[in-house]
Amino acid sequence: MTPEHRVALVTGAGRRVGRAIALRLARGGWSVAVHYHRSADEAGRVVEACRALGVRAEALSADLADSEACRDLVIATQASFGALGCLVNNASIFERRPLDALSVADIDRHLAVNLRAPLLLAQEAADALRESEGLIVNLSDAAVTRPWPDHLAYMISKGGLDTLTAGLARALAPRVRVVGIAPGVAAWPEDYDEAARARLTARIPLGRAGTPEDIAELVAYLLTHGGYISGTTIPVDGGRHVV
Repeated sequence: MTPEHRVALVTGAGRRVGRAIALRLARGGWSVAVHYHRSADEAGRVVEACRALGVRAEALSADLADSEACRDLVIATQASFGALGCLVNNASIFERRPLDALSVADIDRHLAVNLRAPLLLAQEAADALRESEGLIVNLSDAAVTRPWPDHLAYMISKGGLDTLTAGLARALAPRVRVVGIAPGVAAWPEDYDEAARARLTARIPLGRAGTPEDIAELVAYLLTHGGYISGTTIPVDGGRHVV
């Protein structure tokens, strides 16, 4: 990939895993389009940190539940940076809804942001990524193989994202690679107390929670050394998927 194509669009890049990915790519010399929806202040700080590392960075706002906003986000990225070499579909909603309380609106909201938006972003970015021989990374969830019954809308959306990863890898080959990453515990939900965190950590073979940086390092690896990896979803969960 030529230097001018080293531009990444990272959705949900103002906080948590998205922030870590944006900063890791900036340290690797990538310019970064820092997408956010409501986290404007956090996204601004990520942009400042990226620029301090000597790369270009811009904060771009979009509501990924809006299909037109998805397309406009890719257009705005290309207008600002002139190219696109990597799309990281990280933004996601994660809401607890027991089955008897799950509404159609809940289902539609999860599917729109967690599944439809990555598809629309990939569709809009396809030509630019073909030109750069680029990479799409989709952030899934290691729990998809053991779905949580109180998070069914979320689990269905992430299971669909795994299928989308495989389908896009075929549709965009051979010039674009598409890889999923399935974190286990990478960043604790803010409402998990210490007891819940300890209970979940005890189930992890490596005996510890992961970090956002673990995910960011894999994204960097896929860009620098993963040129023969496509169409798969890689668990990053401390071995939880084998238990």
